[in-house]
Amino acid sequence: MKPISVQLYSLREECSKDFLAVLKSVANMGYMGVEPFNLFGLSTSEFKKIVEDLGMQISSSHHPWANRSEIQEIVDVMGGLGLSRVAAGFGPDDVKNKEAVHRTVETINSLTDQLGKVNLELFLHNHWWEFTEVDGELPYHTFTRECPDVLFEVDTYWASNFGACNVPQEVANVRSRAPYLHIKDGPLEVGKAHVAVGHGNMDIKGTIEAADPGVLEWVIVELDACDTDMTTAVRESYEYLTTQGLALGRK
Repeated sequence: MKPISVQLYSLREECSKDFLAVLKSVANMGYMGVEPFNLFGLSTSEFKKIVEDLGMQISSSHHPWANRSEIQEIVDVMGGLGLSRVAAGFGPDDVKNKEAVHRTVETINSLTDQLGKVNLELFLHNHWWEFTEVDGELPYHTFTRECPDVLFEVDTYWASNFGACNVPQEVANVRSRAPYLHIKDGPLEVGKAHVAVGHGNMDIKGTIEAADPGVLEWVIVELDACDTDMTTAVRESYEYLTTQGLALGRK
């Protein structure tokens, strides 16, 4: 089993009101790590100390995005957080046609080259549009083939493209390069909200088991939106993954 983290974007409304309370709450749930998307005014050293004092680790970060930030800012933030991997993510316009996919490939390869020179690695976080065919191929598969130095944080729900793709197979396709999995659940219907992990239609067990245990480092819960209370959903997701033996928590 791999340790369980939570992408704090799931709790963004709560974070904007009382960030420290949210960190304490997820620590009390038993989460072993957090993945921030915003530090809400804290310095990197302040945030790192709070997280570690609560008995957790910073698993990874979505702050800053490599494709939206200057290299020096990336170096400074990653150094302060104690991380060696930087996230990148692309919008639907970046994969809307063959030319856009080609430009994105060039961007990714440029980023891996620049970051490699400062001893940082790049990982991609996906949405569903990378799993919609462009000229007969999924852009995600193009990135896998043409960007040999990039790593992957597979957002497993979006990788399903609402049921169009076999998620365990997609994870298996990049298992040698996927240190992180974003685990979320839902009805696999466009426009419908996510649900607590284990309460939807995703093959959670098969998805996690498709990863390479020698490469995978963190199982990360992320719920973009829920019709129920988000804090409850984050807690129920932790309980499901840990009690089913799919992730390791502190409780």
